[in-house]
Amino acid sequence: MSDNNLKEITGLINDFLEHLEIERGLSLLTVRNYRFWLMRFAKWLLADYPDCRLAQVDSEKIRGFRLWLGRQKGRGGRQMSLVTQGFHAIALRSFLKWCSKMKIAAMSPESIDIPKSRSRELTVLSTAQVSDLLNIVNGSKLKDLRDRALLETLFSTGLRVSELVKLDRDKINLDRGEFPVIGKGGRARVVFLSKRAIEWLNKYFVKRQDHYKPVFIRVGGKKPEVVTPDEKMRLTPRSVQRLVEYYRLKSGIPIKITPHGLRHSFATDLLQGGADLRAVQELLGHKNIATTQIYTHVTNRELRDIHLRAHSGNK
Repeated sequence: MSDNNLKEITGLINDFLEHLEIERGLSLLTVRNYRFWLMRFAKWLLADYPDCRLAQVDSEKIRGFRLWLGRQKGRGGRQMSLVTQGFHAIALRSFLKWCSKMKIAAMSPESIDIPKSRSRELTVLSTAQVSDLLNIVNGSKLKDLRDRALLETLFSTGLRVSELVKLDRDKINLDRGEFPVIGKGGRARVVFLSKRAIEWLNKYFVKRQDHYKPVFIRVGGKKPEVVTPDEKMRLTPRSVQRLVEYYRLKSGIPIKITPHGLRHSFATDLLQGGADLRAVQELLGHKNIATTQIYTHVTNRELRDIHLRAHSGNK
């Protein structure tokens, strides 16, 4: 492997990653993922083509990388999914678009196709199932109050789990039942709390005897002998995922649900209640209306009901 070629490609990748962080305002987690996908490509390329420079990367080499990706094994020895392969392709195309913008010699980004994964049905809880999930948490201990407030907040706002765990107490206006959120791509929006969510957040905050900034903190265990920094007290996305799964099992809901599934349930609940698709787009923080249109399965169900009632063949 040529050290000069490695330095050229990895150096350009690092410049691109800085562009994502500074100019485009992407989160550190997203930048980290782009780094992993692009460095995986660079290592594969220079292992198979030690003398290859970026300007010499062509469709044939991209095809070889895609074949190699498809043969990699993931968790449990399973083949890498098309979704994960697609992330690598998206990262490469974004990198090449940046190269084109910076007048760096490289292949056209349009030459890279994004693999299409099989469409998956959205996992959405019914109104009764949401009620079962929320009501299973009804204790008065701090952990119970935290967990109920967390679930109520997820369902009443449609927050992404990454947005939820970043919440600080001083940003939430319980009197108005709203607070600002900075979502994907640095896009700001205002989200609204239901009356139930406000009620449970109030109970949770009254019970807390600390001055930590995060809304949702770790509770239980031994009381630390020294003051723990705020960020170490903050719940992680994985903690929230485990929490939702715990109460899903406890409530007997047979559907596998995640925090993102509660976001889907929030959007579906709004549409079933008569909300406009554009309004749901704003509440979810989607950049494009096309992303929100995945929830039109709700209106399709309504059309089926209309067909059942109105079509003469059903009578």
